[in-house]
Amino acid sequence: MRTTFMANASNIERKWYVVDAAGKTLGRLSTEVATLLRGKHKPTFTPHVDTGDNVIIINAEKIELTGNKLNDKIYYRHSQFPGGLKSRTALEMRTNYPTKMLELAVKGMLPKGSLGRQMIKKLHVYAGSEHPHQAQQPEVYELRG
Repeated sequence: MRTTFMANASNIERKWYVVDAAGKTLGRLSTEVATLLRGKHKPTFTPHVDTGDNVIIINAEKIELTGNKLNDKIYYRHSQFPGGLKSRTALEMRTNYPTKMLELAVKGMLPKGSLGRQMIKKLHVYAGSEHPHQAQQPEVYELRG
């Protein structure tokens, strides 16, 4: 009789990947990065365990949005005080906070709760082409499509 494989902390092998966001569409890039962070690309994927890899995204300031989303898409946040709703367009976000834009897109595609919070910690986003993770010897990840 065969038993079902269950991953745990002792048998998880994590890799480091570098993804270049220059010229890529925000949503398509985010879905693939979320898949890498969850570990769904591995045969050892276990839904209740964080089996994913570490992902470094560079050139976040060069991300693309299709259609008229740069002007029409609005990011909201609230200060928890009455009348404290703040908003920014996608153009403002890409210009001033490009890393936050990508982090929000990927975070929305991860599980909600403690497992998702654990997974998002393995995401490292940088606006330029430089990153301080050379010691981890990351592999370049080519996006599908």
